[in-house]
Amino acid sequence: MANWSAKNPYMSKITECYVLNGEGSKKETRHIVFDLGDSELDYKVGDALGVLSENPQNTVDLLIETAGWDSAHMVTTHNGERTIKEALKKDFEIHRVNKKFVNSLAGKVNSNGMRITVKVIDRYRESVAGNGSGWLDVDASLESELFPSIPGDDPLGRVEGLSSDPKAMEDYIWSRDYIDVIRDFDVNYSPEEFLEIVDKLKPRLYSIASSHDAHPGFVELTVGIVRYSHHGRDRGGLCTVYMADEVEVNKTDVGVFMSPTKSFVLPADKSTDIIMVGPGTGIAPFRAFMEQRIHDGGTGKNWLFFGDQSEKTEFYYKESIESWLDEGHLYEFTTAWSRDQKEKIYVQHRLKEHGARIWEWFERGAYFYICGDKTYMAKDVHRALIEIAMEHGGMSDADATHFIEKTMMREEKRYLRDVY
Repeated sequence: MANWSAKNPYMSKITECYVLNGEGSKKETRHIVFDLGDSELDYKVGDALGVLSENPQNTVDLLIETAGWDSAHMVTTHNGERTIKEALKKDFEIHRVNKKFVNSLAGKVNSNGMRITVKVIDRYRESVAGNGSGWLDVDASLESELFPSIPGDDPLGRVEGLSSDPKAMEDYIWSRDYIDVIRDFDVNYSPEEFLEIVDKLKPRLYSIASSHDAHPGFVELTVGIVRYSHHGRDRGGLCTVYMADEVEVNKTDVGVFMSPTKSFVLPADKSTDIIMVGPGTGIAPFRAFMEQRIHDGGTGKNWLFFGDQSEKTEFYYKESIESWLDEGHLYEFTTAWSRDQKEKIYVQHRLKEHGARIWEWFERGAYFYICGDKTYMAKDVHRALIEIAMEHGGMSDADATHFIEKTMMREEKRYLRDVY
């Protein structure tokens, strides 16, 4: 069996890539299927798939044009010798500027200013020789001609301000790529200088949305396609837009590998009850969990919490979920549609509503899983569990926190998270 990895990916093909959202949705969520062919790759539910993407061709071309490079210029990268165009397409992260590049601007804007000063002096000398005008007169007359491309009054000061203020740096780089910054500061880098600073292209990991037992030879994902517009240009998530827009179904080779999990796994005892909380694309591993639990024929009950903006447009895998309910595989299904009523309802609110029964399940040894956004949703769900332990377990805030964070998470390992 080949040792497929990020450095030695298996070249797969996408066989299906379709939108899961209903008409009128503001989101674009896709079900994407990869063919594992003769790779001998295997996986278990809870694992992730690593996908190696490429940069959008239009971004590559615009960067080369903005930087003033020759697209056929040869460079040496960690993947060997190739043209700058190919290197930018396949080897480096160019969809978002990094801090190192912003910090490097200090030398560039400073030397740029020195070149302008020399240019002003040369013009001054020509002017003095020609008509006897003084320095101040020449400086004033040339200011608009020589300085219009420099952003702000003090480009070096701007760079130093960004470099010394972490929040300002994060705010600046959050919505910008290298094209924006080169335009913003009107700086020049050689291809070699540029590639020394930018990051190598890294694979993206996606929670697997299928059981290999249910879909032998294939691996399936639930992917939210990220699209947005900043500074007058449409942009998107590097890998999601690559899979949605650039990859041709059954034609384009895409490098993949498995990223196994050690912790986000089903209970070994198939009679154990499980509670799964996966709003939005967080449903991915729980589709896989359900397929595996059905295949294994265990007796444990399955309770799924799912939600998104609207039932009409974001009810992913509706037919599968309804069949699991009809056939008795899914014991309970609780939804939280945030925009289908005046007040916004999220999964943490539904958990609190069902707090008494959730606590009963915990006391019987149920496992609790959560997948999705770690910045807000996971924190809110975590707090909801602590409040459930306080209200229905009769615990103090400190004891409830200890029970959820130490007893369940660390000691018993039955509160498991896949958050990003």
